[in-house]
Amino acid sequence: MSEIVDNIGGLRPIELNYRAIREISSGRTTFYQSRTKLNSPGLGVMMPEAFREVAEMSPQCLNLFTLELDQALNAILHFTEREVPYSWVSVYMPVWFLKEKRAEKNVVEYCQKLGVPTNKICFELGDKLLTDNSEEAAAAILNMRNRGFHFMLNEFGGDACPMMRLANFPVDYVMLSPEVVSYIGKNERSDSAVKSTIDFISDLGCEPIADGVSTSRQAETLYEFECSYCAGKLAGDYVIERAIRTRADDQ
Repeated sequence: MSEIVDNIGGLRPIELNYRAIREISSGRTTFYQSRTKLNSPGLGVMMPEAFREVAEMSPQCLNLFTLELDQALNAILHFTEREVPYSWVSVYMPVWFLKEKRAEKNVVEYCQKLGVPTNKICFELGDKLLTDNSEEAAAAILNMRNRGFHFMLNEFGGDACPMMRLANFPVDYVMLSPEVVSYIGKNERSDSAVKSTIDFISDLGCEPIADGVSTSRQAETLYEFECSYCAGKLAGDYVIERAIRTRADDQ
């Protein structure tokens, strides 16, 4: 991994916030999903939708990933110290990194250096993974999964998503786009489309997670459709790492 840069112009270059992914049946937090804010001295605070696409056009995204991974691993250490209940914490990984020859070795060594078990990390992948026609990315995912890491594909099922290509990538989790959840309750055909999408994900051996869930009715319908996890307004907003509650507070 490249050397970590602690600050730029007196500011931390990035800050990760975290939100709960909850189990629908119990309401308990099972996973934590991270979101990166980029602090730019010239442009101010930038959210992922403003910088991800540009960053991934060059090796710049690899340096950014190093910073994000470092912060996520340290958050995991803090969660463990505070007895925060969770199965894994996610961090965004660019597809570019999956194609690096030392990708697997680098992330394993970095986790070992900080003493973080590999099964406590879930690497998030953007939906552009589905347009990747090489074999390196799929092979790297499988190799890293064998090391204990988890993988989650984001924004699945949106209008421009090439859904059938999911079969090419052995990810553990698939997060449904909020667009999919917005169809719930419109009419019988819309509900059927949502259920079919969930069934498609499950049939490929992946665990579906619904994003954009804002009402208990949506959550109940998703659970009926055999989607066990949700994120969104109902589950909780992104907060700073220090605001994540301890095990006793979460009960």
